[in-house]
Amino acid sequence: MPIRLSPASSMAVALALLAAATPVLAQSGAAGLPYDARRGVFSFSSGLEGSLPAVVQVTTLGQSRGPSSDAADPKPYASGSGVIVDAAEGLVITNNHVVEGGRKFTVDLTDGRLFDAVLVGADKATDIAVLRITPDGRPLNLKQVQTVDSDTLRTGDLAFAVGYPLGLDQTLTMGVISGLNRSGLGDAVEDYIQTDAAVNSGNSGGPLLDSRGRLIGINTSILSGGLGGGNDGIAFAVPTRIMLYVADQLKKNGEVKRGATGAIFGSLNAERARELHLGIVRGAVVADVAPGSPAERAGLRHNDVITRIQGRPVANAGSVNATIGIAAPGSDLSVSYLRGGREATTSLAVETPADQPVVVGAQSVLAYGATLRDQDGGAQVTAVAAGSPAAQAELTAGDVITAIAGVPVADARAAATALQGASGSVEATVLRNGETLNLTLSL
Repeated sequence: MPIRLSPASSMAVALALLAAATPVLAQSGAAGLPYDARRGVFSFSSGLEGSLPAVVQVTTLGQSRGPSSDAADPKPYASGSGVIVDAAEGLVITNNHVVEGGRKFTVDLTDGRLFDAVLVGADKATDIAVLRITPDGRPLNLKQVQTVDSDTLRTGDLAFAVGYPLGLDQTLTMGVISGLNRSGLGDAVEDYIQTDAAVNSGNSGGPLLDSRGRLIGINTSILSGGLGGGNDGIAFAVPTRIMLYVADQLKKNGEVKRGATGAIFGSLNAERARELHLGIVRGAVVADVAPGSPAERAGLRHNDVITRIQGRPVANAGSVNATIGIAAPGSDLSVSYLRGGREATTSLAVETPADQPVVVGAQSVLAYGATLRDQDGGAQVTAVAAGSPAAQAELTAGDVITAIAGVPVADARAAATALQGASGSVEATVLRNGETLNLTLSL
């Protein structure tokens, strides 16, 4: 007759068995469990402790707009986290949205020291910024993290988020890599790591570490279903593959110099796959190709489906845009694509973009960061690049532009012609959810 144990006694037995097995597991090494034999506990502290002094609190100061505002005394208005990646030069990686609009920056170290810092550069498209700590006559004696290639990550790997959330001192949380190659959150260059390690307000710009304390990404954003915007177990980090390129560009040039291919990409989904008679739902669809562009010379056409780029599988349009976004002008990218059910390969050149704010393609128009297509009674906005003049004017996908500077436009080409002849700023009349809006587009 089987012996039945109460929940309490079952737990006691399980703990006893684990305690008995712990030394064996630790000595065998087969399970790879980090065991502290001296204290008799499982712990990742030995791998992480060396990296924690490199995680800093970043405070951004700007001019107060209150009635007693003092222009010479900027006030703190934003706070986040950062991580030291170069101790010798005092370089700190953080988020663009942590430092955006700041006049002065301070960096608070775990040993209690406070330093001023200067902004080396920031990139809105990837939400990455680089600060340099100012020695101010004092020795820095900084610690830095070791960086690992984020392409080696696998879903299920342990991950640790470190930062200064919700006004607390340095905080460490643990989770796993929940997914890779995430995009569609609104930025121009997206290929995020998704993790369920707890990330909250104040964690922005802090590091995502692996179980050995090595940097794998920069915590950037969360998805939250709650009204307070708290952690729901879905957080995103910029992978080191993108971070390192951006940081190097910011250090060398103060900005990221990106190339262009002349192709506009959309994500493949189930509906689009059925339209194209495909048996896959992962990939990037070529929405349009600009005349005379590198994409046209590479032989890409409307409705081609990109499946691999630089040997990496393509999950969606974000995968392609991220790879192009960190490719230096003058480089060539290997591309695999499907056309009519057959696979082909080509070499896609990345060139320095021409100073053409309005480009007319065969199927769509790219104007000041907005992709326009023909729509009855106007030009429909199908996509808006983050940080572009169109985004700053608050144009959104789904808007239908019906007039430019008060002159009606019948289609996308008419809108392009009107914008090509405009300068300074121009008013666009937009139909959104049945409501007419007037938006100012700064050219």
